[in-house]
Amino acid sequence: MSGIEVAKASQKALEKIILNPKYADYLAVLKAARNGAVYGAKVRFPHALVMIFLFRSGTVQEKLRLIFKATRTHAQNLAKYATVYKMTMLLLKHIGSQPGKEGDFDTFFAGLLGGYIVFGRRSKRGHISSVSKQIVVFVFARVCLSLAELSVKPGVGLIKSPELSKRISRDAWPAFAALSWGSIMWLFRWHPDTVQSGLKNSMEYIYVQSDHWDSLRNFLIYNK
Repeated sequence: MSGIEVAKASQKALEKIILNPKYADYLAVLKAARNGAVYGAKVRFPHALVMIFLFRSGTVQEKLRLIFKATRTHAQNLAKYATVYKMTMLLLKHIGSQPGKEGDFDTFFAGLLGGYIVFGRRSKRGHISSVSKQIVVFVFARVCLSLAELSVKPGVGLIKSPELSKRISRDAWPAFAALSWGSIMWLFRWHPDTVQSGLKNSMEYIYVQSDHWDSLRNFLIYNK
């Protein structure tokens, strides 16, 4: 049997396994880990590339090392979280009050465990990585927005009147946007140490470094 025939036979055997419904739940864990890693790399790499080359000092080699580290951390975190979440969901599905069926709060408890294991624990040095902080803050912001929308959704939230709900939904965003920007500018001015490092660097570039120049060159082309 030639090498090509062996490869085709192996591919056929593997496809028979992955298409078997009996293994679908378990293979979904591997697929989720793969997707988490790929998505994390796709999202983090361009962001780290731009932010590090724009705002970090150091040699090109040092910057590339930081980009690789940030990309790897983001990919690993999402892959680990997806694995823990999927495995926990699978476990809860089999030990719940109705084996074989998903419980109403299984997603919450699986997310809770994954969030603690992957994003909630500190390193051996007692630190939490900036990448983990960014991911958690991103998720937290989306949770707040979703809960705010849910709170005024007729029949579900606190507001029962469709007319009042529509009015609040229309008027709430301008107030929220204004309050958010007013708060971050105040924090950046008086308590910059509390602002996330990436955001603080970009704000320093826009609002602080724009106050200093000594020639047309560093007024128009680059900061002093």
